[in-house]
Amino acid sequence: MAIDRRMMLGVTAAATMLPTVAMSAKGIAMYGMLGRMKAQPGKRDELLALLLESSGGMPGCLSYIVAKDVKDPDAIWITEAWDSKEHHDASLKLPQVQAAIAKARPLIAGFDSSAETEPVGGIGLGSALKR
Repeated sequence: MAIDRRMMLGVTAAATMLPTVAMSAKGIAMYGMLGRMKAQPGKRDELLALLLESSGGMPGCLSYIVAKDVKDPDAIWITEAWDSKEHHDASLKLPQVQAAIAKARPLIAGFDSSAETEPVGGIGLGSALKR
């Protein structure tokens, strides 16, 4: 049986688009944040280590990426994806997060940009799409 090339391309395109809309297990839109943080001069690596060590065990966290800004030696980018805004808000009350915030305050010079987002899919959110 011969397979029509156009039909195969159409089916393949449709299949790749399936995971582009993601909802949490509760059917609520996911919640995301992007932010650029400035460390005190020369303190970026110390701040990065602190952010990374306190980021485990956060219920509802689908992705928490901490990255160095390649053009600014004191800047850090944080990208988060959560299954709901409620889980994000609740994470701020966790003991390890509260302790990290207290330790990080003297290392932070400020925040210069941020945005709230509604993740809809992509690489790394696969487990959220399968719920």
